[in-house]
Formats: sequence, C-alpha cells, structure tokens
Amino acid sequence: MDKNAIKKYAVWARNELIKRVSQKAQQFGIYPDKIVDVNSVNGEPLSEKQSEQRKALIEKIRYRGFETVIDEVAFTWFNRFTAIRFMEVNGYLPSHVRVFTDEENRFNPQIIAEAINLEFDILDIDKVYDLKNSNNDEELFQYLLIVQCNDLHKILPRMFEQINDYTELLIPDHLLRDESVINRMITDIPEDNWQDQVQIIGWLYQYYNTEPKDRVFANLKKNIKISKENIPAATQLFTPDWIVRYMVENSLGRLWTEGHEDEELKSEWKYYLDEAEQEEDVQAELSKIREEYRNLNPEDIRCIDPCMGSGHILAYMFDVLMQIYGTCGYNNRDAVESILENNLFGLDIDERAAQLAYFSVMMKARQYDKRFFNRRDENGNSTAPQPHVYAVRDSRGITSAPLHDMGISLSNEDCEKALKQTLQLIEEFKNASEFGSLLRVSADYDFDLLRRFAVPKGEESGEITLDIHGEIEVSRRLQEIFNIADILTQKYDVVVTNPPYMGSSGMNGTLSEFVKKYYPDSKSDLSTIFMEKCL
Repeated sequence: MDKNAIKKYAVWARNELIKRVSQKAQQFGIYPDKIVDVNSVNGEPLSEKQSEQRKALIEKIRYRGFETVIDEVAFTWFNRFTAIRFMEVNGYLPSHVRVFTDEENRFNPQIIAEAINLEFDILDIDKVYDLKNSNNDEELFQYLLIVQCNDLHKILPRMFEQINDYTELLIPDHLLRDESVINRMITDIPEDNWQDQVQIIGWLYQYYNTEPKDRVFANLKKNIKISKENIPAATQLFTPDWIVRYMVENSLGRLWTEGHEDEELKSEWKYYLDEAEQEEDVQAELSKIREEYRNLNPEDIRCIDPCMGSGHILAYMFDVLMQIYGTCGYNNRDAVESILENNLFGLDIDERAAQLAYFSVMMKARQYDKRFFNRRDENGNSTAPQPHVYAVRDSRGITSAPLHDMGISLSNEDCEKALKQTLQLIEEFKNASEFGSLLRVSADYDFDLLRRFAVPKGEESGEITLDIHGEIEVSRRLQEIFNIADILTQKYDVVVTNPPYMGSSGMNGTLSEFVKKYYPDSKSDLSTIFMEKCL
C-alpha cells in the first residue's frame, strides 16, 4: 500500500472539496460572512426543491456556522467517493456498473455510457435522455452519482443516508475534469491499493484529518483547550496492520485456542505467541480457565472495540472469527450472519469514523458472503443484518413532548416504567458525544421494553401519521441511544482497542470534571482512563 500517495491525495482532496463546496454555496448566495437573495443559478431559475434545500442550508449555517457545515458536506462527499471507489474496484456494487472508471480502470465512467440501461428504482429516465441529448455529461454524472448513493442506501443505510437535502445542493461541480477529486483518486492511488484492503478507508480518513490535527496541537501550545468537536482530530491514530493482528490474535485467537487446541489455526496467525512456561500453581489456575473455555461456542464470544475509529480492529476480528467458525463447520453465509448478530460491537465519538467502521464491517461481510447484499424480503427490502457499530451521540434536543405519543401498545404500568427509564437515559446521555465509551450508564434498564415503547403512534400498524411533535425523529434517536446504552452495560470476552491519547492539560472543563469524578485513579490521560474502563 502506497501510504505516501494516499496521504498526499487525502490532504489535497480535503482542501479541494472544501473549496468546491464553498463555491457551490456561493452560487446560491451563501457566503462565509453574508447571505444574499438569489432566484436563479447559471441562468436557470431555482426549482421548488432547490429553494427548500437552500432554506435548510441557511438554517443549518445559522445554527452551526458556515465553516463547520461546509467542512461536513465536503467530508460527506469524500466519504461517498472513497466508498464507491472501493466497491467498484472489488466488484461489490449491486448494479455491476462502474461509477468512476471503465473496465480498464481509466477515468471514463461506465455509468454514463450505461445510463439509459440502468435499473435504479428512483432513476428519472426522461431526465437522463434530456441530459444525454444535450451532451451535458457533467450534470448527468452529478445526477447519476446522487441516484447511485440513494440506491446504495438500501443495503448500506448508515453509510449512504438518502440525499435529498442541502448535501445534494452542494455536490461539487466539474467532477469530470482532469484535476477533479475523482480523477486524482484514480490516478494518484494505484488500483491494487483498493483490492480487498478495507484498511485503505482508515488511512484515507486519518490523512484527511492531517491539517485539522496540526491546528489542534498548535493551539494547545497557545494553551487553547481541545473542544468537543476537535477531540477526534486530536486523538485518532490509525493502528498499523501488524499491531492490529498482534492484539487480535493474542486476545480473541488465544481465547479460542486455549479451549479448542488447533495448531493449524494458530499457524495462520503470524503474530500469535504461545504461552510461556509458568509456575506450577499458575499453571493449575490456567488449566481451570481453559476448561471453562472448552464450553465456549463461536456465537458465544462477545468482542468490542470501544474506540473503534474507522474499524480496522473490528475488520480483523471479523477475519479471525470467520476462521474460528470455519473450524466448527459453519458455511460462510451462516458465519457472517452470526458474527454481525452475536460477536462484534464497536463505538466511537466521531460520527464520520463510525460511518467508516460500519462500512468496513459491511465490506467484510460482503467479502465472505458474495450474496450478502442480495438478501431481500418479499417486498424487495434488504434483510442483510446490520452490525452493532455506532457513534455515541448525545440526547440534546430531545424533549418530553413526543414521548407522550409513544408506548400505546403497552399497559399503563409498563408505559409508565418505560417513560421513567427513557427520561433517565436522556439525562445520562446529555454529554455522551463528548464522553463516548467512558459514559457511565445505569445497569437496570429494560431495553426490550424501551424499544417497544419508543415507537411512534401508528407505526406499528403501518398507518401514515403526521409527525406533529417530531416523534418519528425522536423515536429514531431514542432507538439508537437504547442500542448504545445496551452495548455499554454488557460484559465482553474480548476487548481490543487503540485508546485515544490526551493528557489532562488538554481537556476542556466538561471532560476534565467528568474524568476527575468517575476515574480519579487514571484521570491524567485518556489512554489510562480507557485502560481502567476496558478492565
């Protein structure tokens, strides 16, 4: 893997995308320091949809700031471009049509040549013909990219959220030019760097954050504390492959082989270390532990990376688990399903990284089960299992009003109990996006009851209801909080992570106060705090 080429590209691509997205915003009268009225763009009047998207963008910028929103949109497109590139190189796109290149890996998008033959559900074929007839390949390519992303939402919902908001409005222009972000991705990074090497996604992400990370450390020298938003940039380090293998083979691998002796399996693990000779009394204790391990089945092993970043450790855990399942006679399809449902768990405070970790795990599933994305119910909806991989989000903005329209299928007693527990969880998750896996969650929640409670009125029966109090959005957020809280209250057989490193001098007031209260013995650095938490 050519990491120099990957770094050079990622650093350049970040600045290029931010510039292009900013220029697109300015076409719609939105500048860093002002907003002006516009009725048309490039001589074309704004459509009703564009006007609504522009309005949503302005509201978001007023709430979060121009620079933050532009940065988020730029990274969203970077994320999607790299994911599509990985999938097309490895033949994972359900359409089997390359989006950026032709079969010879030239920057000659096959999706344009095949545009009228594409079978996407949401494709407006009349629009395709119009753009084809007017030789408007730039706009056609933009449109097909958006359609492709929305189609991928069906199989990768947490990577490709449907694009119908201002993200679509700010898709970069000139993507077919020689110096575009897509063309440079193809020409700067050798194709074999993408082939069955999902860790390239993690390296791209780390290098994309090079300049933000440098700014954070420069500010630290000026005694500027690390803000909540900058904790990921300041603390994330991509773990080299050999270190990941060493950790996983000597934790998950050892757990299994100490109860199921298998020299052939151990021989596949380059970094596995056999147990050193022990004192007699120690050996006796180890024998008792190994006896317990003999009763362990593959589906019983629970593994977590509580600071998963872009998922490199989870991806290799997936590989080792597949080997373990294989020794027990499982076929690939059943092993993949069981791993996603029973074995792997991951958390991170960074939504971007969590999205990539989710993608990495799903790509592993597709690698081992070629028909993984073809799993469908009778209505054509995907039934592919989703991994227990999440960004730890806080509960800010969730009010009690929508909760009164939930729990209609429960008894009054259960509903009252669920409401009380939900309000307690909302309080505990107020600063969750800053504390991440360090968050202390009460262990007495009935998560099955909570999941049945947080269902909007009418959804259980399939009725279409007006989202008057925002209960549909609140339900979605609550279900995710329940999943994260459930993960945080469980025990695990294997915990493997590369923890964040941040001394107490860099912590902001909220984080500093939290660790002093809950981790007084290890409060001097996030890495030591996480060691305590992992134990």
